[in-house]
Amino acid sequence: MIDQAFAHSFANEWIEAWNSHDLEQVLSHYADDFEMHSPVIAQIVGEPSGMLQGKQAVGAYWSQALQLLPDLQFELLTVLAGVNSITLYYRGALDRLAAEVFHFGPDGKVVKAFAHYGV
Repeated sequence: MIDQAFAHSFANEWIEAWNSHDLEQVLSHYADDFEMHSPVIAQIVGEPSGMLQGKQAVGAYWSQALQLLPDLQFELLTVLAGVNSITLYYRGALDRLAAEVFHFGPDGKVVKAFAHYGV
């Protein structure tokens, strides 16, 4: 189970890492072979499935995204905790609303993440 302290700590660290554009710190929250699912993956790297696996592939994608959006800043709106998962609801790139669902392994690292964006 995810407790409130872990959920808020993760959320604050994750947002801070993104806002400082510290890709190494962002990636430190993830298992080496984690899966990232996002419709933006298809747009930026041309992967039609919208899914990438592993820190190397996702790190390259996020690096490219940071180059495209050098002023990227996230504003955390709320944190929702579930069973071995957390959802962060935030204002993201281009002032767009986003919800990201993180599934955690037993070591507290993200094993799967699913990004959703306002339409």
